Amino acid sequence: MTRETEPAPYDLAIIGGGINGCGIARDAAGRGARVLLLERGDLAQGTSSASTKLIHGGLRYLEHYEFALVRESLSERERLWAIAPHIIQPMRFVLPWVPGLRPRWLLRLGLLLYDHIGGRRALPPTEAVDLRHHPAGQPLKRGFRKAYIYSDGCVDDARLVILNARDAADRGADIRPRTEALRLERADGLWTIRTPHAHFRARAVVNAAGPSVLDLLHRAQEGSDRRMRLVRGSHIVVRRLFDHGFAYFFQLPDGRIFFAIPYQRDFTLIGTTDRDHDGPVDRPQPDEEEIAYLCEGANRYFARSIGPEDVLWSYAGIRPLVDDGSGRPEAATRGYRLELEGGEGEAPLLSVFGGKITTYRHLAAEAVEMLKSHLPGLSGGDWTADAPLPGGDFPMKGLDQLIADLGCDYPFLDYASLQRIACAYGTRARDWLGDAQDMAALGVHFGHGLTQAEIRYLKTREWAASAEDILWRRTKLGLRLDAVQKARLENWLEEGG
Repeated sequence: MTRETEPAPYDLAIIGGGINGCGIARDAAGRGARVLLLERGDLAQGTSSASTKLIHGGLRYLEHYEFALVRESLSERERLWAIAPHIIQPMRFVLPWVPGLRPRWLLRLGLLLYDHIGGRRALPPTEAVDLRHHPAGQPLKRGFRKAYIYSDGCVDDARLVILNARDAADRGADIRPRTEALRLERADGLWTIRTPHAHFRARAVVNAAGPSVLDLLHRAQEGSDRRMRLVRGSHIVVRRLFDHGFAYFFQLPDGRIFFAIPYQRDFTLIGTTDRDHDGPVDRPQPDEEEIAYLCEGANRYFARSIGPEDVLWSYAGIRPLVDDGSGRPEAATRGYRLELEGGEGEAPLLSVFGGKITTYRHLAAEAVEMLKSHLPGLSGGDWTADAPLPGGDFPMKGLDQLIADLGCDYPFLDYASLQRIACAYGTRARDWLGDAQDMAALGVHFGHGLTQAEIRYLKTREWAASAEDILWRRTKLGLRLDAVQKARLENWLEEGG
């Protein structure tokens, strides 16, 4: 194909299908840019689906004087809740005071700042409680008395990525998972991105490759004096350790903290660790020491003891943090930096270093603003703060009503399925439930409410291709389906289902 017959170049090519890449794609597409997003695996396959599932300010970051980061994160909490009330919900966190660890005055001061520096409006404020007379104290060992309860939020992290990609595509973006960028070449004011089966041209490139950000710079023959610190955060999931809806923020004698969070109704998620990572970044796994560390931490607090044999699922994510010279990995900044390269007349390359899920939307808006002068086709300003993500066009506190409405329209679904579907798809659940009058109308049933109709929606609208994509990122039904059910799904997909 000659240059004259090639398609017009994209305005912006984004390499990386995690939360930052998909957030930038959505923002830029909504401002009129012609956007291409390339991801070598599945969307959200890496760090963005391996988080602690929180939308939070980061209470512990106050100890490291990260006041600006905490303020930015806190200001985003309710904004994200408002645009995605199906996949983001508020949660109350219980922080027990432990004699000999952080003093009570320090906890009170930190929580006072947390309540007031981020523009909290809809979330309830901090309160002090006596655990001897509060539901949150019942599953704990005896001896814990004083605690503080504060507000943050939880999120389905992988679905947050998928919904940003879906909205970007609805606005014209070309989203291509399973397409690796092998090499980037700059010439004649454009970038050429070479992949295994095609090449693409773009006026600008965003390097949102997460832990592989420096590797992609080498593929673009660009140098950088930035240093990244790769920190592995590991998590475990066990059977439910408590029956109430509160989460816990626990302190440990070594100065670290961890969370115990209600997860997927029947489970408890425990994490995270902070350990420097020097191995491959693809598919990291917790090691035995990390799993034991999390179990031992839980056993310091909960009356019911757990061990590695109780772990139903474990996962690890590699956090690509800016190397700020911090001694301990938990002290490394969770902030981000955007680095724009390209001289006069050269196609720009914007690299994203660091970041966290809670600040992704603000990061994306800042990145697109930085590219404005290089992409004349971009129009308008920050628009994503008020525009609902797909399925999120209902009130912030309207999830219970949505579940009830779906129950009226689809009375053959049990409550657990209704809740799961509403929390995953919001108002778009009806896009695949359609006019079904019974389960048979949804096709093959693979167990726990997962049906042929839902899978086809995930394949045609959410880029799912494998059982892993479906069971662990688009849904979390991998925790529920047994080996026989999973094998049946895999066989059905292989046969062209």
